[in-house]
Amino acid sequence: MDSSPSGDGNTIPSNGETHIAPPLGDFGSSIGDRLRMLMLRKGRSMDKLAAYSGLGKKKLDAVAMGEIVPTIDVLWKIANTLGVPFGSLISSRQRRGMCVLRKAKKNVISSKDGRFTSRALFPHDCKRLVEFYELTIAPRHAENSEAHASGTLESLIVVRGQIEITAGKEPAQRLEEGDAIVFEGDVPHRYRNLGSSEALLYLVMSYIDLACT
Repeated sequence: MDSSPSGDGNTIPSNGETHIAPPLGDFGSSIGDRLRMLMLRKGRSMDKLAAYSGLGKKKLDAVAMGEIVPTIDVLWKIANTLGVPFGSLISSRQRRGMCVLRKAKKNVISSKDGRFTSRALFPHDCKRLVEFYELTIAPRHAENSEAHASGTLESLIVVRGQIEITAGKEPAQRLEEGDAIVFEGDVPHRYRNLGSSEALLYLVMSYIDLACT
């Protein structure tokens, strides 16, 4: 996926206390905090992260300092290089109890041109290697995604629109509203909106042997 995150919400722990997730203006800061924490846990320096990810050190420094909200493509490169689930960089931390993700406070990540967006619909939990996203694709837009970590599966359902999915060497599959597909996300793949209006999809991603700790 090549976009920008959205996963704000209110968390209500079992003790009845309500925790408010960071507002949209703090989204870049929260991503930066998570990146620095993950780099510390993984024992990675910024120089090594830049070298292995192919991203410029200045851009990575800006992400780590919370100065920018990176695009989906940049976040995927970081996650793949660190060997962590994508959600560990962008979704709210799970606390015990109920978690509400308010539409009005959502955080959205997008592609460079903004024609492909992703919103996290889950709180991140390192013990549960499953993630749930809301995707939008602009009319006639095709979004290319590089291969994710080995063993990654994508399960997708079309809520609105007509979509074409291509994954690796498999033949392209056309999906109508209500159609679902499961494919391997550890190969290059593409989402293409075949229609003249914005498409809406829900995506579940599952991993094997990936942890953020």
